[in-house]
Amino acid sequence: MIPVVLVILASICLIATLIPFLPIAHGFVRSFDFGRLQVMGLAAVVIAVSPLAGEATPVVLAALAMAAAALLIQLVYVLRFTPFWRRQTVDFAGDPGSADTISVLACNVKQGNRDYRRVIALLEELEPDVAVFMETDDKWGEALRPALSAFHETIYQTQDDSYGMILASRRPLEHSEVRFLLNEEVPSISCVVGLPGGRKVRIIALHPEPPLPNRDTLGRDAEILLVAEEARDESLPLIVTGDLNDVAWSRTTRRFLRISGLLDPRQGRGLYNSFDARYRFLRWPLDHIFHSRHFELVRLERQRFVGSDHFPMFYRLALTERDRNDPPEDPSSEDKEEAQEAIATEKSRDRPPAGTDWED
Repeated sequence: MIPVVLVILASICLIATLIPFLPIAHGFVRSFDFGRLQVMGLAAVVIAVSPLAGEATPVVLAALAMAAAALLIQLVYVLRFTPFWRRQTVDFAGDPGSADTISVLACNVKQGNRDYRRVIALLEELEPDVAVFMETDDKWGEALRPALSAFHETIYQTQDDSYGMILASRRPLEHSEVRFLLNEEVPSISCVVGLPGGRKVRIIALHPEPPLPNRDTLGRDAEILLVAEEARDESLPLIVTGDLNDVAWSRTTRRFLRISGLLDPRQGRGLYNSFDARYRFLRWPLDHIFHSRHFELVRLERQRFVGSDHFPMFYRLALTERDRNDPPEDPSSEDKEEAQEAIATEKSRDRPPAGTDWED
C-alpha cells in the first residue's frame, strides 16, 4: 500500500513541477508557479518516507526518482531566494537615516478587512516616507484619512471592486498620476518623489489582476510587462512596488526583471512570503519591490498580521548610484517579442477585470 501511495504523491509532485513549463498564459497553468514551496515539501516527504516501504521495488524507485526530480527542479527556482545565492542588491554601509534614503510601506489591506486599527498602528509605528495601500474602498479611505493627514501629499483612488489604491508621501510629489494602463478599471499610480537631499525618485505602484483558474492571465502579464518596458527607458532612479499577483520566481516576473533591468532585493536574502497571511503552510512571495541599479538595501522586512490575507512589506533603500549591484540578465529577442504580443493583445480587448466580486 505504501509504495502505491508514494508513487501517486510523487507523480503529483512531478506533474505540478512540469506544468509551469507550458508557455500558456492561462490561470490554471500559471497557478502552478505559486506552490513551488509546497511541492518541494511534499516531494521531500515522499523521499523521507520511502524507507518505510521496505524493499526497493521498481515502484518505490520510480517514486523516489520522480520526487527527487521534482525537488531538484523546484529548487532551481527557489534557491536564488535563499542566503545561498548571490545577493542582487548589496547592503548599504552608510548612514541609514541619511537624506538620500527612502522607506516604502506596501500593504494590501484586503477590502473586506475592517480592522483599520491594526493598519493605522503599523503605519504610525513605521513612519514610512511613502505608503502604498491596495484594495482600498471608500471606507478604507475615510478610515486612513486622519493618519494620512501627517503626510505631505496623498493620492486617493478608492474603488469598491478590490482594485482601489492609495499612495501617501511625506516628501513633495511631482508628476503624480493615476493611470489605467490596459484596463479602465485597474489603476496604478506613478509619481516622482523629492528626497531631502534634492534628488528625485520615481515610484510606480501596481496591483494587476489576479490569476483565476478559468481565465487567461494576459491582463496581469501585459500590465507587468508594459511597466517593464517603461522602466527600461526611465532616466530617474526607479522603484516599482505593489501586489503584483505573481510570485517572485514566475516566468512573467523573471521576464519583467530582464526587460526592465530592475533588481529584486530578496535574491540572496530570503523568500519574504507575504500571502496568504492566514495560513502558515500556504504562503508565497506575492508583494514586491523592484528598483533600479541606483539603490542599495538598508532594510527589508515582512511586517506583522494586520487582518488582511497579505502581510505588509517594509523597505528602506539608499540612493547611491555606486552601481555595485548584480544586474539581471539581458532580455532575449523572445522576451521582447512575447511582451509586445501580450501588450498588443490586451490593448485590443474590452472586458471587465478579474476578481471584482470577491468581496461581495
